[in-house]
This record gives sequence, C-alpha cells and structure tokens, in this order.
Amino acid sequence: MAHKLIKGTQIALQRRRAVTRQVAKLAEAGWQPKLVSVVFKKSLKLDQAQENAKYAHAVLVRDDDEDMDEEDSAIAWYVRNQRRVAEKCGILFEELAVSAEVDSKDFVSVLEKINQDPRVTGVVMQRPFPPHLSPDDVQNAIHPLKDVEGMHPTSIGNVVYDESDLVPCTAKAAVACLKSTSLASGPERSLKGLSCVVVGHSEIVGKPISFLLMNEQAVVTTCHHMTRDLSVHTRKADAVFVAVGKANLIRGDMLKPGCAVIDVGINPIQDPETGEESIVGDVDMESCLPVAGWITPVPGGVGPVTTAALMENTVRAAEAQKLQYEAVFGPSFSATNQYMFTN
Repeated sequence: MAHKLIKGTQIALQRRRAVTRQVAKLAEAGWQPKLVSVVFKKSLKLDQAQENAKYAHAVLVRDDDEDMDEEDSAIAWYVRNQRRVAEKCGILFEELAVSAEVDSKDFVSVLEKINQDPRVTGVVMQRPFPPHLSPDDVQNAIHPLKDVEGMHPTSIGNVVYDESDLVPCTAKAAVACLKSTSLASGPERSLKGLSCVVVGHSEIVGKPISFLLMNEQAVVTTCHHMTRDLSVHTRKADAVFVAVGKANLIRGDMLKPGCAVIDVGINPIQDPETGEESIVGDVDMESCLPVAGWITPVPGGVGPVTTAALMENTVRAAEAQKLQYEAVFGPSFSATNQYMFTN
C-alpha cells in the first residue's frame, strides 16, 4: 500500500507565514507580541538570581550564554528552537532562568510580575518543574490571557466548550496534521464522522486531542493503561493518535489499512552497538509504514507544528490583551509605551 509521510515542517512553514503577517499588523499598532520562556536551572543559585533588578529570583538568559545550556541539552535545544522560530516570525523572545531552589511563593511573584507587564503577551513554562513546586499551582498562576500553552484550567475548560483560541499546542498540532491528509474533507478540512482513536489520556496532550476531535464532530475513542485490548480499538480507526511515551507501542498489525497515524511520542533510545542516541516516537515505523496511508515521522512530524501552534497562540494572546487594555485605557493605549512602565 502506498504511504505518505506527513511532513510537519511543511505544515509549520505555512502556518508561520500567516503568523508573520499577523505579527507585522500588531507591531504596527504598537502591540508587537513578546514570548517569555521560563526555565528552571539547578546551577542558578538564589543569591545570583536575587541580584537581578527586573525579576527577583530569576535572570534573563542571552542567546549566546553557553554555560546555561550545558545543564540540560534537551531543554536548551527546545528553548533555542522556540527563540529561532519566534524571531523569524517577528515575535520578541526572552528566556528567563529561575533557580530550582526557589520556593513556591517567590516563584508565583515572578509570574505575577510577568502577568502585570503589558509588554509580555505570552508565557511558556519549560518542564520538568522542581519536585517541591506543584504543576497545578504554577499553571494556575499564569494569567489565562497569557497562557499560550493552553494549560490553564480556564483554557482547558474553554476547549471543552469549544470556545477557546488558546488551545494546548501539541493537541492543536496533532489535529492539524490529520487535517493535512485527504481524510479531512472540503475547504474547511472537516473531520465529521471520522473514527479516531486516541491512545493516552494525559491532561496536556491526550485529553485535549480527544476534546478537539469531538469539537470537530469526529467519533472518538480514548484508550489508556486500563484498556484491555488496544488493538481491538486501533484496528477499527480511520486515524490513530498516540501520546504515551513508550517506543514501538503501536505496530503495523494493530492498524486499519490506509489509516492515518499521528505519533506524538518522544522517546530517547540508545543503539546497543554504537551507543549513539536518537529520538523515536511511540510507533514502530518499520511495521506501520507499509500499512498506514499517512504517518507522522519522529522527529519532523508533530514537533514543528507544535512550535508553530505556540506562535499562533502568542499572536492570539496579544490580540486578546490589546482588546482588553484598549477597553480599559482607550484605543491609544500601546504596549510599546515604555515610559509607562518601570523595570
């Protein structure tokens, strides 16, 4: 059977071009979007962070700061990629390093200062969090209008009601990948009536994917670790989404011929002979490729579209904040009126 790779880089490029045009319009109106990426650093001590005048308990990281990058190469690579894509779209970008020793109260104060600054239109948190910080408390402390990851309870609730522009980025990207196939119909890329199986039910990926698909009027089955026979469900599906974090979970004999497979998994593996590390998804590509009609590669599939979705959310957040501020302060208010703010 002929198969077709869903090339996320091409989908992402088209979406970033639209973002660039929207950013230019916002910048012309004095509302250039600005994204702040928050990273926890074990090597950053509290006394170092407290010297920063702009954000107590945190320091801004330069793009060329190699020392900060050595601590966690995976996170550093992801942040550099966010910066690169943001700057290509015309979005201002700052990396904010926070000491992993920071207590909950002090960290919330950092987020509150970001929330209160009109020049910052979006906040993205890099995981993992220090074990003493509650992910729920951290996410709740970000203002819903600046929650460009779409993780705030308000954002998730709005997804359930199909009323949100700030949709969780990975879920949004996964559905966009399916819509790029001919399984989606018409100019609106409708998924109505499509049988979809979502493997994984995490709050940040699996569940949002299921809700987004239901909003599209697809017929959705959600599977998880308590599903007794996964293949019974996946063999019936027109589209299979998998976001579990287990390499080779989905095999070719578990698929309906001609289906679409959207692989959201990211799993580092090491070659036992060479010792070289690589990244694979949750899908056994070798056995699934001949069966599936469409499949996302890892890397190069959902990942680039997720970053593009983050930029889209940053633009939508800036537009929403512009409307909010203008409603209160009048149409002449601009986030670039630097004289109105102090560091």
